[in-house]
Amino acid sequence: MGSVTSLKQTSEGIQKPGDLLTSINTLVGEDMAAVDRHIQSELRSDVALIEQIGHYIVGAGGKRLRPVTLLLSAHALRYKGTAHIDLAAVIEFIHTATLLHDDVVDESGLRRGRETANDLWGNAASVLVGDFLYSRAFQMMVAVGNPGVMDIMAQTTNSIAQGEVMQLINSHDPQTTQAVYLETITRKTAQLFESAARLGAVLADASPAGERVLADFGLNLGIAFQMVDDALDYSAESDQMGKNAGDDLAEGKITLPLIHAMDRVTAGEQAVIREAIETGDRDALTEIRQIIESTGALAYTCARAQEHAGLARQSLEALPTSQYRDALSALADFSVSRTF
Repeated sequence: MGSVTSLKQTSEGIQKPGDLLTSINTLVGEDMAAVDRHIQSELRSDVALIEQIGHYIVGAGGKRLRPVTLLLSAHALRYKGTAHIDLAAVIEFIHTATLLHDDVVDESGLRRGRETANDLWGNAASVLVGDFLYSRAFQMMVAVGNPGVMDIMAQTTNSIAQGEVMQLINSHDPQTTQAVYLETITRKTAQLFESAARLGAVLADASPAGERVLADFGLNLGIAFQMVDDALDYSAESDQMGKNAGDDLAEGKITLPLIHAMDRVTAGEQAVIREAIETGDRDALTEIRQIIESTGALAYTCARAQEHAGLARQSLEALPTSQYRDALSALADFSVSRTF
């Protein structure tokens, strides 16, 4: 294994986000190389289109935060086996399947800076390959042979699906509340982070309390990460996000910056936001950004994300001191350190 350098400096904001993530990844570099090999192996199929789309979407890279969370969690509790490699690949397969399905539902054309699979191969192929990744992930879980793992991931995939439906039924609805928003991102995004961390504890035969500690960490990490992502949609450009600026607005997604702004604007500005949400008017993005900035909505969203990152770090205090615990804490720092 590599070693993390100066992770404790992150609480002082010394390391840049990219450097911070590199330090974290260095610690589990050998594990991640094994995870990548396992992913490539499990993508094999005698149906050529499955391999083609699977390799395309997985090969797009990404931060791999969810499998990294699982690997670090297992090591933080001194796990010595190899099943963490298999389950980290499972987590990435499930995440990738959700991306394929998301892009179809959202009619997205850009993901991680590249054309989406649905844009290249069509919606039907993307949905079906997403289904393949889900089913292959459960085959891989069965091979691990741990009933606790199956139980957690069955609940997780069901929760993700419910979150997706919640997002769909609340799209283009300007009356969406913060409570509904939080419940949606908890199910749709944070649940998989929670399960990734929790699986590390399950593999290490942790006590129920130890499992809960890492589950709480993952849940708050996922919430913080999603809140920052939602803020970036109104503060960053396409090359920073890997998707088109204003996608959330165009899709009618009601995220925390918009919800906060709606409560603090004039009647005229509220009407502008409401109409943009209801119609998915990307052309209104510049005006919406100005309104959001004037209400402090990005700062508010950042502060809420920081709260959850703080809760994630706080939960780790119950774990034994180690470089892996430090790396998990640094992962929470990273989740809120990306440029607004």
